[in-house]
Order: sequence, then C-alpha cells, then structure tokens
Amino acid sequence: MHNSGRKAIDLVRGRQIVQGDEVEEFWALKNVSFDVAKGEVVGIIGRNGAGKSTLLKILSRITEPTQGRIVLRGRVASLREVGTGFHPELSGRENSYLNGGILGMRRSEIRQKFDEIVAFAEVEKFLDTPVKHYSSGMYVRLAFAVAAHLEPEILIVDEVLAVGDAEFQRKCLGKVSEVSSRQGRTVLFVSHNMEAVLKLCNRGIFLAAGEIIEIGKAPLVVERYLKRTFSRSMDACLTDSPRPYGPPKRLRLSRASVLAPQSEWVFPFDKQISFDLWVESAISMAGAELGIGLYSAKGYEIASWSNACSGDQLSMRPGPNALRVSFEDLTLLPGQYFLGIGIRSGAGRDFEDYVPEAILFDVVANERSASLNTSTFRGALIPHARVSQLPVPTTVPALHAAGHE
Repeated sequence: MHNSGRKAIDLVRGRQIVQGDEVEEFWALKNVSFDVAKGEVVGIIGRNGAGKSTLLKILSRITEPTQGRIVLRGRVASLREVGTGFHPELSGRENSYLNGGILGMRRSEIRQKFDEIVAFAEVEKFLDTPVKHYSSGMYVRLAFAVAAHLEPEILIVDEVLAVGDAEFQRKCLGKVSEVSSRQGRTVLFVSHNMEAVLKLCNRGIFLAAGEIIEIGKAPLVVERYLKRTFSRSMDACLTDSPRPYGPPKRLRLSRASVLAPQSEWVFPFDKQISFDLWVESAISMAGAELGIGLYSAKGYEIASWSNACSGDQLSMRPGPNALRVSFEDLTLLPGQYFLGIGIRSGAGRDFEDYVPEAILFDVVANERSASLNTSTFRGALIPHARVSQLPVPTTVPALHAAGHE
C-alpha cells in the first residue's frame, strides 16, 4: 500500500500519521448521566473547561456523543450563541424572520409573535435599519428576543444573560423564569452567576474536568461548587506585597489569616467577616492606629474604618503582634472585594506600613441573598436602618415648591 493511503487510513482511525507525532485521547465528558423531569429548571455550573458547552452541544444535537445516547422528548430551543444566523446587511425585521426560521419557528408563528419580539427588544425605531448599524446592546436584545419567544418544550440557555446592561439582564431572567414557572417548560441553564442559578433553578449539576462532581438541590450544589472553586490558602502573606508609600518603617504588616467555616477567603452573604492580622514591630508603641479601606473588585472605595472610630486601643510590643478584625455590621452583596490596610503611630500622620491590596475575598450568594432583589442594590447594604408606618394626621400640610410661599 502506498504511504499516502496508509496515512489516510491511520488518520481516520486516529493513529499516528507522522513520525514523532502522538495521538492523545481526551474525554471532554465522561460518565455523565442524569435525568431532567418535565418543568424542571436545572442549573449546570462549573469552571471554564469543565465540559458545560460540550454537554449543551450534545443536548442541542450539534455534536453526537462518542458513547452513550441522549433521549429528548419535545422540541428543543438553544440560546447558546445569541445572534447566530444574523446577516449584517439585513434589517432587524428581516433578521427576525431569518433567525426565527433558523431556530425552527414557522413563518406564521414568527408573524404572530412579532410585536412581542419587537417590544421586548425595544428596537421599534430601528426595525428597518441594517443590523450592522446596531449597537452591540441592540443587536443582543433583538437576538435574545427572537430566541426567547420560541415555544419549545426544552429550552437550553448558555450564558447569554451575561451580555447586555443590567436592566436587560433582569428582563432576560424574568423571561426565563416565565418560561419555566408559568409555561411549565423544561430549562437547562448554564451560568457563572450563582445568584441567577439560585433564583431560577430547582436542581443543579456541578461539572469539573468532564465529570459530574455533585447533582442535587441547587443551594447544595452551588455551595459545593463555591467551596471547591474559590478555595485558597487560609493565610495571606503580606511581606512581599506592593507598598506605594515605600518599605515598612517601625511596623510591618506581615500576614493575614481568615476566620471562616471553610478556612478560605469566602464569606456567605449576610455573615460576619473576620480575620486575624499579624504586625511585626521593631519597638514598643502605644496608641497605634489601624486603618482599613474596603474596595470593590473594580477599585471603587465602598467604606473605610479605623480603630480611632471604634475607640479600640492598640499597643504594639517588639516582635509579632496579633490583631483580630471583625466587621460585625457589614452586609456586602455577592461579589469580589479587597481590603487596603495601613498602620501608623498615634502621633504621626504618615503610615508606618501600607498595603493597598492586602486581602482579596469573595462574598457568595446563598438562599438569603437569592430571596432578595439584590440586582437593584450596589455595594453594601445599610445594616440597621428601619422603616415604620406613622399615623396619618387628620390635617395634611400643604406642599410648597422650594423657594416659594
């Protein structure tokens, strides 16, 4: 047999075809087996490369499994890549019909739902404009609106809610919730947003390295995922951290250790945030001042604190000193934050030591946060504010415009 013919056969059979090449077998998914009942909303979570997209491609019949089989009962709509099939030269109206047809909608079905699609997308004024002139937000809104107004028995949603502005994301979540709760359709929902998974899903599937790690009720699966994904050393070494104000003087911040049930820098929503801080001192110092700034992941300052505010007295002795810091009344929304920490003598204004990004930590969603509409809030929640109803006076004073009698 000619060498080229042998190579062709080897290529088809997955054998080595060039001297020195190696054929490596890789399983994107292995031993993955589960059932989803009619009307269930199941969240599929996992880090990038866990096999989530491969699973959805198989469920969407884009890819055939190497082994095993998929049994689907009912029409499937897949919101995997919003806008696939849009033609830039066609108008929004034309692309709505084109994209609806690609997704399996009949022309009469698209016509019947067209007004709903346009209203949801909020692109009425630009319907007859080629979509190449649309902003990215307009493009995504129209594409999602077309796909979301299908009436499948099974809806597959893959991270499409990560696009668009906050208001549009809320609309998308509301639409997915409506499809599942009101219309009784089955939804498979892939997202890195644990808040959305907890709000929408009855059950969860946690994938890692192509295998199922946990399957069960959504809160339990999310908790297992967060513990495994965000796990990091319980100690944060501050010795080599950047110091914009120069090297430490008489006091040096050396280490921080988390106080959390998981022994990691992860705190559940609405729980106390506490950590231990080690300070190396070259001298005895009375009246030291510890200052802490709290920042969002994007660097916006949320709050600041020092022991001068609380009245706690700090005295440093030569050698290592251990301090415990507890934010008892701080309620942060789920997300990632960091602390800037500085320490100075009570008599001086300059820092003895300052580390701007000393500690990185996560506040994670739980059932309590999922019960709140936290998407309407920002940063931190005011802990002890109260509202009460007052009796309405019999005589209501007249309202006057400012500056007028």
